[in-house]
Amino acid sequence: MSTKNLYDDKAREKIKEIAEDVDFCMLVTNMDQKPLSAIPMSTKEVDDHGAVWFLSNANSEHNRNIEKDSDVQLLYSGTSDMEFLSIYGEAFIETNRDVIHELYSKADNAWFEGKDDPNITAIKVNPKEAYYWDNDESKMTTLFKLGMAAVSGNKQDIGEKGKLEL
Repeated sequence: MSTKNLYDDKAREKIKEIAEDVDFCMLVTNMDQKPLSAIPMSTKEVDDHGAVWFLSNANSEHNRNIEKDSDVQLLYSGTSDMEFLSIYGEAFIETNRDVIHELYSKADNAWFEGKDDPNITAIKVNPKEAYYWDNDESKMTTLFKLGMAAVSGNKQDIGEKGKLEL
C-alpha cells in the first residue's frame, strides 16, 4: 500500500468521496471514559469545508456527550469497496431549522416525526485530523494480490493510504 498524503481541496474531496460513498460510520463520543460510546450514524452531507453533517435526536446520549466534550471520532468502514476513513474532530450541535430542513430526507422519517420534529438536531463535525485507506480495485482483486504476496513473498500494491490535512 503506497502512502499519498492529501492537502486542502484534495483532502476535502477524499473525505467527501469516502464518507458519502460509505454513508454509515461509527460516531465515537465520551472518549475520556471507558467503554467508549459509539453509535452508527448516516452521513447527510460533507460540505465544501470538509465538515461532516448528521441528524440526531436532541435527547440522545451522544448529543449529551458532545455537550460535555466536543471531541469525537468518526470511523467509516466500506469493506465492499475497501475504503476506510478515520476522522478526529470537533462536533457542534446545530438547532437552526433551515439547516435541519436542508439535511432532512424522507428516509429520516424512520427516526423522526417529520422534518419539523422539535427533537431533531444536526451535528456538524469539523475534522482536526483524518486518515484514509482506499483501494480502487475490487475486493476480490485485493484479496488475490494479498494471496500472491503471501505465496511469492513479493510486495503487492493494494491501494493508497495517507493523512488528510485540511
